[in-house]
Amino acid sequence: MNSWLDKLRDLLRPHPGWLAIVPAAGLTLVGIAAIATVAPDHAKDQARWFLLGLGVMWLCMMPHPKQIGRAAMPLAVLITVILLLIVLPGMPRGLVPVRNGIRAWINLHFMMLQPSESAKIIFVLTLAWYLRHRRSYRFFAGLLVPFLILCLPVALILLEPDLGTAILFFPVLLGILLVAGARLRHLGAIVGLAMLVIGLNVAAIYLLPDSMQLLQAHQRARIKATISQAKGETRYLQDVGFQQDKSVTLIGAGGWGGLGAERAETLIGFNHLPENHNDMIFAVVVSRWGFLGGIGLMALYGLLLGAMLLVALTNKDPFSRLAVVGFAVLFFSQTVINIGMAIGLLPIIGITLPFVSYGGSSLVASFAIIGLVMNFAAQRPTIVQRPSFEYDNPQTIFE
Repeated sequence: MNSWLDKLRDLLRPHPGWLAIVPAAGLTLVGIAAIATVAPDHAKDQARWFLLGLGVMWLCMMPHPKQIGRAAMPLAVLITVILLLIVLPGMPRGLVPVRNGIRAWINLHFMMLQPSESAKIIFVLTLAWYLRHRRSYRFFAGLLVPFLILCLPVALILLEPDLGTAILFFPVLLGILLVAGARLRHLGAIVGLAMLVIGLNVAAIYLLPDSMQLLQAHQRARIKATISQAKGETRYLQDVGFQQDKSVTLIGAGGWGGLGAERAETLIGFNHLPENHNDMIFAVVVSRWGFLGGIGLMALYGLLLGAMLLVALTNKDPFSRLAVVGFAVLFFSQTVINIGMAIGLLPIIGITLPFVSYGGSSLVASFAIIGLVMNFAAQRPTIVQRPSFEYDNPQTIFE
């Protein structure tokens, strides 16, 4: 009992984690209002999931960080088994439904559970726990195990197929390795190789026959549509480029101050924007509240990420620090990609806007992360039994 009371006292004392709750709740409320503009029934569901998310947040605040770290690997095994079951052929469609050709959900009847959302959290915890006292990542060969930790969940998520979610694992891995102390030249070589692969795939879309392509047909079409739209062409606007074109149009229509709820609802309905409550929610936000509303939304994300980085900077526990950085990179990457899709700078790959887009799994998982951040922020300094990395000698990453 005393340990729980001690934990409660630590949580209630002033610490940087409290700074993360305010923008997270603010983003959620903005999301509920935006969803209500285009889908009032979905907004009611989102409000209920908000309450469920707060409950999950509280649960994630209670265990000791060491207990969370020790549970990371068993949880990784469990989520891997679940991801495997989802993609196995013959799974009943009543349990594992297919949406837009993707098998990524488990039907719990009261909500559609998306295990890949939990997989992102567990991946961060597993990687942080593995790297917390190691120095092997200072050598190029030592990066092999972290990449192996990444490969299995990513491979299973790609089989769903969900390219958007799978992509998010890579910047998280690089961010954690960078903070852990991996050498910049090693990470730079990996990023350079990744950019080369992306460039070759884009070139292959235009140069190679379909039988020799690595990307699926709809993925290639979306890349072509984005490039075509950037060049000012209109040939894809009535098919694969329709969604992105309507999103850009509605964002422009919002102007500085927005159209208000009724006019925005009418205009969005008239333009038939697909996934307006989900992937394209940023277009709804800017259409309703204008450019200033979009800037305000990004400011809330800035406050959230700043609070998370402050938690990492003030925390001396290596596991907690690495995990919080990984969560911050996850939110940052997901936000940048989603907004980039909405404004026409990136191809549409099905990534939601954290806290704002409609979806129970995404919202609950996001508040689980906030709970973990609060947990780590409330942790009192302890004597480190083994040496951990520090920020006081940053030049070592250039060696």
